[in-house]
Amino acid sequence: MFHFVYADNRGNAYDHPEYLALGRLGQNIVEPDPGEFISMPEGASLVLIPERTAIVADKTGSFQKYKGGLPVGALLPQGYTRTLLPAFVNDKKGAILPLFGYAAVAFKDNQFYVAAKSTDIDDKWNPKHFNTEDLEARVRALQKKMPNNSIVQQLAHCALNYSCFTAQNIFYGRWEGGIPVSPVCNAQCLGCISLQPSECCPSPQTRIARAPKVAEIVELGLHHLNHGPEAIISFGQGCEGEPSLQGQIIGEAIREIRSQTSQGTINMNTNAGYTDGISKVVEAGIDSLRVSLNSGSKEMYEGYYQPRNYSLENVKQSLRLAADKGVYTYLNLLFFPGVNDCEGEVESLIALVQETGVKAIQIRNLNIDPDLLLAQLPTPQGEALGVPAFLEILKQELPKVEIGNYTKPTQK
Repeated sequence: MFHFVYADNRGNAYDHPEYLALGRLGQNIVEPDPGEFISMPEGASLVLIPERTAIVADKTGSFQKYKGGLPVGALLPQGYTRTLLPAFVNDKKGAILPLFGYAAVAFKDNQFYVAAKSTDIDDKWNPKHFNTEDLEARVRALQKKMPNNSIVQQLAHCALNYSCFTAQNIFYGRWEGGIPVSPVCNAQCLGCISLQPSECCPSPQTRIARAPKVAEIVELGLHHLNHGPEAIISFGQGCEGEPSLQGQIIGEAIREIRSQTSQGTINMNTNAGYTDGISKVVEAGIDSLRVSLNSGSKEMYEGYYQPRNYSLENVKQSLRLAADKGVYTYLNLLFFPGVNDCEGEVESLIALVQETGVKAIQIRNLNIDPDLLLAQLPTPQGEALGVPAFLEILKQELPKVEIGNYTKPTQK
């Protein structure tokens, strides 16, 4: 049996042999299927959940509130999709939780388990490859080489202070490296990690102050693409707004970069709502677009993104435009158990993929306070099928679409 895990006020975690672990799908507290738990993987971490009350099951199966400690959640590394949220309620009217992707935790046979499934494997994102002893020296070396490049200065801050992996890859000279470009956005996402209203949860990153010059993008882009193994440069990072709003300068930079090298992959992470900007980068020769969304249904999408001057139909238009021009298109699906796995949401997602020619779906655990999110979204249509069933349906209904978690280099 999977035992309940709780924490004291000092952050020490304990298991309780008299109570069984439960999970949460949306608003519903559920008894987990044993197949929804896996041994806690390398790179995962435990966090206490403050000002909340855990829900547990006794050995008769009765659900009850637990008053003897705080709920515990797990933060998962990339490559793992959570299957259940921690079972808790906000009956104490606690403050909004930090922007983390909380997964349910349990204890069995002297080890911790988490509610998750391994959905992709890519050792390049293993934490062991990052925050190495030579990182600061690498940062200083590139700053010295490109002293007037504002992007390098921003990425130095992100690499050293935020431990951002795509920023660090620029200084390691490998894999996917981020190039932030946009200080503004056309959406007001509930879980935005670079800008939040003061009354909400604090953002974990600071957004860039101004758009870089084309020459700065070209200088850094050529450096990374020509020297990095399996090199990708990606516009649209955690420390910026919506990159397609800077489509003109990105398009100019792509043309100049491609006039000098055919190496590597040029990618954009985008909400794809500004189709004119998407058109500019597509015409310039971008290789791939990774389009972020939380739903294929209009009401659910707008509840989270709160778009300014665009709609989900504009996102679909951008996806079709890119696919028609041979651009490799991903969905970055912001996934939340108890919402995306509901019958109506599954149907709308499949329809969107089939309509727009998307080639891959990357599943990203949505980092947000569950109660904040659910209060802003409409009630999902249909029964929650559970995450394992959701993944199986996608494989059956979209057999040619890759399901995973990572952006890959495109094939030339």
